[in-house]
Amino acid sequence: MKHSLFTLFFLTVTVLAMAQKNDKPAYRLFTREGKSISYGKMLDELQKADVVLFGEQHNDPIAHWMQLELAKDLHQLKPQSFAIGAEMFEADVQLVLDEYLAGQVPEKNFEQESRPWPNYATDYRPVIRYAREQNIPVAATNVPRRYAAMVSGGSLSALEGVSEDAKKYMAPLPVAVDMELPGYKNMLAMFGGGTHGNTKSLNIVQAQALKDATMAHFILEQVKQGRQVLHLNGAYHSDNFEGIGWYLKQAKPGVKTRTITTVLQQDLAKLAAENREKADFILVVPESMTRTF
Repeated sequence: MKHSLFTLFFLTVTVLAMAQKNDKPAYRLFTREGKSISYGKMLDELQKADVVLFGEQHNDPIAHWMQLELAKDLHQLKPQSFAIGAEMFEADVQLVLDEYLAGQVPEKNFEQESRPWPNYATDYRPVIRYAREQNIPVAATNVPRRYAAMVSGGSLSALEGVSEDAKKYMAPLPVAVDMELPGYKNMLAMFGGGTHGNTKSLNIVQAQALKDATMAHFILEQVKQGRQVLHLNGAYHSDNFEGIGWYLKQAKPGVKTRTITTVLQQDLAKLAAENREKADFILVVPESMTRTF
C-alpha cells in the first residue's frame, strides 16, 4: 500500500513538473528586486499611487492588453477620481479628444483630426473607447512634435520666441535638463556624441527632455484635480525612475509615483539581472511574442 502511494505521489509530481515545463506563459510580473509577484498584489500597490507610469514597448500586444486591464481595475477602485494620460496624443489635440470622449464628434473625425499613431487602431483604441464608455478623463500629454523638432534642430533656446498660445502646449519654460542623468547620457552616446555629446546629440536629448517635462506637467494638472493618473508611455520615458518620473519629483516632490516597464526575455522563470531596478514592477514578455507592427 505504501509503495502504491509513493508511486502515485511520484507520478503526480512528475506530471506536474512536465506540465510546468511545457507551459508557455504570455507574461510574468516581477518586483524591482526580481521577486515574482501576482497581478493582484501589484494592483494593491498601484492603487496607493498618485501616478502610475506604464512604460511600454510600442509594438507589444501584452503590454497594451495589460494597460487596458489595469485601466479597468484602477477605475473600478477609484471611479470618481481616475484619469488616463497618453504620450500618444499631443497636447494641442486635447479639444478634439475631449469632444470625442463627450460623444460630440464621430470616431472617424476624431481619428482623422487627433493625429493618432499608426498603431492606434490595434493598440490604443480599446483604452480610449473604454474611457469614453466610462466617462474617464484622458489627458493628451505629449508636446506637439513641431516644438520637439524645433528643439532637436536648434536646442531649447529655439523655443524662446514661441507665442503665449504655443506655451500652453508644453512644460513651463525654461525647461531644466540634467545631462548627468544616466538615461540622457546613454542617449548622447547612442547618437554618437559620447558621454558629453556634440551639438546634434545634445539637441536630440533636449528634445527628449522637453517631452518628458511636458508629459510630467500635464500629468500633474490631473493630479491637482484630485485624480489618480495611469499614464501610457514608451518605457524609455520612465525607465530607471528617470524621464517623466524625474520631472514629476522636481515639480512636486511629494507625488507618489509607481512605475511599470516592459522587457523581453527568452526565459520567463526569473528576472534577468540587467532588467532589475528598471521600475517598481517589471512586465516580462517572451522574446518570441508576436508584434503589433
